[in-house]
Amino acid sequence: MKLLITDGKGIAERLSSLGGWRRWLISFLIGALAAAAQPPIHLLPVLFISFPGLVWLLDGAQTRRAAFGIGWLFGAGYFAAGLYWVSNALLVDAARFVWLIPFALLGLSLGIGIFTGLMAVTVRLFWKPGVSRICILAGAWMLFEVIRGFVFTGFPWNPIGNVWSIVPSVLQAAAWIGVYGLSLVTVFAASAPAVLPDTGSRHRVPVAVSGLAVLMVFAIAGAARQENAPQDQATAPVLRIVQPNIAQREKWNPTRITANFAHQIQLSLSKNGIQPAHVLWPETAVSFAFLADPSAQSLLRRIVPANGYLLTGAMRIDREGERAVGAYNSLVTIDDNGRSQTVYDKHHLVPFGEYVPLRSTLSLDKITSGPIDFEPGPGLQTLRLPGLPPFSPLICFEAIFPGRVALNSDRPEWLLNVTNDAWFGMSAGPYQHFASAQMRAVEEGLPLVRVANTGISGVIDPYGRVISSIGLGRQGAVDVALPAPILPTFFARFGNAIPMVLAILLCLTTTISYKRNS
Repeated sequence: MKLLITDGKGIAERLSSLGGWRRWLISFLIGALAAAAQPPIHLLPVLFISFPGLVWLLDGAQTRRAAFGIGWLFGAGYFAAGLYWVSNALLVDAARFVWLIPFALLGLSLGIGIFTGLMAVTVRLFWKPGVSRICILAGAWMLFEVIRGFVFTGFPWNPIGNVWSIVPSVLQAAAWIGVYGLSLVTVFAASAPAVLPDTGSRHRVPVAVSGLAVLMVFAIAGAARQENAPQDQATAPVLRIVQPNIAQREKWNPTRITANFAHQIQLSLSKNGIQPAHVLWPETAVSFAFLADPSAQSLLRRIVPANGYLLTGAMRIDREGERAVGAYNSLVTIDDNGRSQTVYDKHHLVPFGEYVPLRSTLSLDKITSGPIDFEPGPGLQTLRLPGLPPFSPLICFEAIFPGRVALNSDRPEWLLNVTNDAWFGMSAGPYQHFASAQMRAVEEGLPLVRVANTGISGVIDPYGRVISSIGLGRQGAVDVALPAPILPTFFARFGNAIPMVLAILLCLTTTISYKRNS
């Protein structure tokens, strides 16, 4: 321990004394290193390098500008390394969009990095040697993660708490404090070793291990929660999940649309030895106009079980005569007569993917196909169909928003996430997307069924356990009994108010202590 403290002191002094380009480069690199803790790498120990490094760099920030630069570039590194796969979407139509790749990746990472820059400026207002700076950093980090989930429609991708999707026992803490609460505890635990080189403090070692102790308590409590989890699904309806694994370049190719439809029909007719009650297809599996075709309806009648439904993603166009006046990314339910019954329209659209912000100013095309921007739907809904428990439909990245996936006033019994991760290729993106889905299931105490064109399809129970799945880049169909929901979790009842209160209390306590000791 003495050697660790001595070596840490030397590193801390060198990092805090850095200036100029060296400071900015190290900030970017340790931020990029932190991204290795996210799926699919799950290298959690890197957090115990990156966050002490961030603390020591901020120790040397004498101005708000310096603090902002450190935080901004740390965040830029984290998001550049963690979201590199976004550029794959621009390669689907490379002739039109390949030139945008450096601007998209750089602009996205630097843009989102502004949140960590503002976080660093905020913590500098109360920065002082000792444990108080660790507390204020953890609280502020979490608060700015929450803000990132709301500002400019929100983009809460890869919160630090998501790293625990690989550790089922710690993952259970999301049922109590949500992924943002896990971020707070994780940043505190990872940053706490930065106090070891501090001089004049008798509590360095207890503080350095206190965060790990909290995580250990979560792990023990979470393991007990899992141990008591029910397994019986005998009365649950059986769902057939179809993952066609159609390449994005071929998905809307006019010469392939009929073949793609037939491919999904064939997978839906798979003989798995179980008769499913309902069939599930992924996001934009068909166009809405195709569903109105009599020959398509005839094929659909073959795959929809008696008294059951096909739940499928569909691209829906509203027209006035021959002119398209509105486009929607929808979920459609189709009965055993091949007729559409209910429709849910995606309300949380992807900027530049499904619509172009400030279109009158920006002369850019959206990445997805179609002549016009998608329109948002009215919001969350709980859909009810005979023979199927009520569910909350979520299309694509609507499943990444903590506390915003189900109506408390009309609580569903399960979550349905249809998606198309073919945009991101064989990259980290689909794994990160799936980890977010696991978090939502645990937070809400609801099973989540995920149906991907390609990506990772599967069924996740309310404890985050993957009951069955189809891997990235594979085609197939699986039949799975829908897990039962559990009683609303603490997080489901109070939502993001829980981690917000924790962060505010932590910051207030630290601020009061700071003022008393100033």
